[in-house]
Amino acid sequence: MKTGQTSEKRRSDTANIYIGFENQGYLPELYDAIYESRSHRDVAFFIDFSKRAEGKTLELGCGTGRVLIPTAIAGCEITGLDVSSRMLDKCREKLSAQKQEVRDRVKLIKGNMCDFETGGKYALVTLPFRPFQHLLTIEAQKACLISINRQLLDGGMVILDLTHCYPPSMYDPKYWVEQESQRDIKLSNGRMLRCTNRIADFHRDEQYNDIETIYYVSYPDGKVERIVQAFPFRYYFRYEVEHLLELCGFKVVDLFGDYDRSTFFNDSPEMIFIAKKK
Repeated sequence: MKTGQTSEKRRSDTANIYIGFENQGYLPELYDAIYESRSHRDVAFFIDFSKRAEGKTLELGCGTGRVLIPTAIAGCEITGLDVSSRMLDKCREKLSAQKQEVRDRVKLIKGNMCDFETGGKYALVTLPFRPFQHLLTIEAQKACLISINRQLLDGGMVILDLTHCYPPSMYDPKYWVEQESQRDIKLSNGRMLRCTNRIADFHRDEQYNDIETIYYVSYPDGKVERIVQAFPFRYYFRYEVEHLLELCGFKVVDLFGDYDRSTFFNDSPEMIFIAKKK
């Protein structure tokens, strides 16, 4: 058993289900329930950049449309790409409730963000909520950025949204313990949802953590499902990202520390790179 993989996985009163990003039958409903109950500071940020772009937007890792649909409602033409068919199906379901003019502004594509063609050219490519941090290798990171560069119009922009790594999260055993992020979220059919997160293992030599997002779904009859979404999550440092962008044909024109466009500094929670195609 790896470091950190303790008795967290043993529950006598719950049914355990383990899922990853390739097995997402449960995720669309749970994802939407979690993120609809949170503040959406990043949504207005991305909408503003799409509205100011002189052309279409491409969103990588669009999921169920959390950012994409409000962007289309705001009047922007946007293409969404995601590797998960189930997440895209949920996005289509949500889009079906919108006016025809909103639906006409949206194109959805199933694809891998490390190697994709959309048949279009874009003024802006966005990666909201850190999909780039699921790319563990330099080869995958470069492939993604080169694919983005190929899809951009001359002078087009990319927004790379990354978390600013907090050093103790690379080694401190306290992060092995589940930390509750949200609770008392209502689902359909009388169910309730609680969500926790933990780091299952550290890989400082390879610069990523094994992450578990854990959903507790309680049923009216007392049954509880413990659904664990487990995935590796790469962390980055400022100049590493700047070098990657430069290597792949971009010039960084801005770096924000949060969605309010505050200056990036030591304690900033985010690293939001705005880079221009050279």
